[in-house]
This record gives sequence, structure tokens and C-alpha cells, in this order.
Amino acid sequence: MAITDILSAKDIESALSSCQADDSFNYKSFFSMVGLSSKTPDQIKTVFGILDQDKSGFIEEEELQLFLKNFSSSARALTSAETKAFLAAGDTDGDGKIGVEEFQSLVKA
Repeated sequence: MAITDILSAKDIESALSSCQADDSFNYKSFFSMVGLSSKTPDQIKTVFGILDQDKSGFIEEEELQLFLKNFSSSARALTSAETKAFLAAGDTDGDGKIGVEEFQSLVKA
């Protein structure tokens, strides 16, 4: 399944253009702009599965760094500071990675 099966290409383009500069990524505004925060828990879970590149059941720091590239191959990688802040916001149990329930909570935050 492609991410555009759930999210509109126009919303993705708009959300990506809002965070082209280094250190301009804000997960709350990105999730809102891309339309993810208004999706059902099952749709969010499907997007999580796309972001979980190694299918480990978790989004680890390396996958988070490439988060934007899941939406467009031409998007930039997140900076180290953005990646660490994103991980800190989502990792509520302190295991160093984001599980599906944590991701759903982060999207709806």
C-alpha cells in the first residue's frame, strides 16, 4: 500500500514544503497539514506500517531520520536535533523507539 492511498498527494506536497529548511520540522503541524491527525486509528496504523521500514513493529531513530522521505523521495532527511526531539515526543515508555500505540498517540496529540 502507498501512503497516497490514505493521504492526498496535494496535502503531502504542502506539508513537505512547510518544512524544507533544516530544523523547521514540527511533527504536530506536519501531521495536521498532511491530514494524518484526522484519520482513523486503523489508517494511522497503516501509515505506521509504511514508516516502519524494517517491519520490526517499531520506528527506530534511523527510520525517524528518514521520516519525510516516506512521503516523497525528494524530501530531506531530518536533522539530528529534529530526529531526537521527534523520538523524545513519541517514545513514552523510554525504550528508544516508537511503537504503534505511541505513534497513534503522537499523531492525535
